[in-house]
Amino acid sequence: MAVLDIPQRGATPVPGLTDAYSYGTEAIAYGTEAVATGTEAVRTAGVRWTAQLGDWLRSDHALAQLIRFALVGGLSNVGYLLLFLAFYGEGPQLANLTGSIVSTAIANELHRRLTFHAAGRVRWHTAQIEGGGLALAGLAITSGGLAILTNTAPGLGGFAEAAAVLAITAAVGTFRFLTLRLWVF
Repeated sequence: MAVLDIPQRGATPVPGLTDAYSYGTEAIAYGTEAVATGTEAVRTAGVRWTAQLGDWLRSDHALAQLIRFALVGGLSNVGYLLLFLAFYGEGPQLANLTGSIVSTAIANELHRRLTFHAAGRVRWHTAQIEGGGLALAGLAITSGGLAILTNTAPGLGGFAEAAAVLAITAAVGTFRFLTLRLWVF
């Protein structure tokens, strides 16, 4: 093994090292200890930053609530899909109804407890009635928007219709978030 040209122990240390050795492998080992120490400092700072981010995400700031709202919505969509697939053998309408009712009820409860921290202020049945009503209104708006689009532009195509439904759904989701935040919870 080749010996690196590193000053002898006790000589002027290599920049970045507090001491130096004469053999290359020892210098590398010593250098990795310094890197490990630096990594520990970065990890500690990262843990501190992550804790602060976690505290902020649990806060009642509107943006933190919006992030939690989107996460709960995403999880409820996954739940809807799983229920839809589980009940599809009984027919698509029953599968859609079951998936919609169960996933909306779970989402309303998660919004009450996690998104808006309203478990102490809003009772379960109030959240289900008002949140469920908003979900039905959103379903009616998206269905109506799709029907209007289909009648006014029949040859639009699946991709354009899906994009329109996504835009309508985003608008309805924004309205639902604001209504839940300002009125229900």
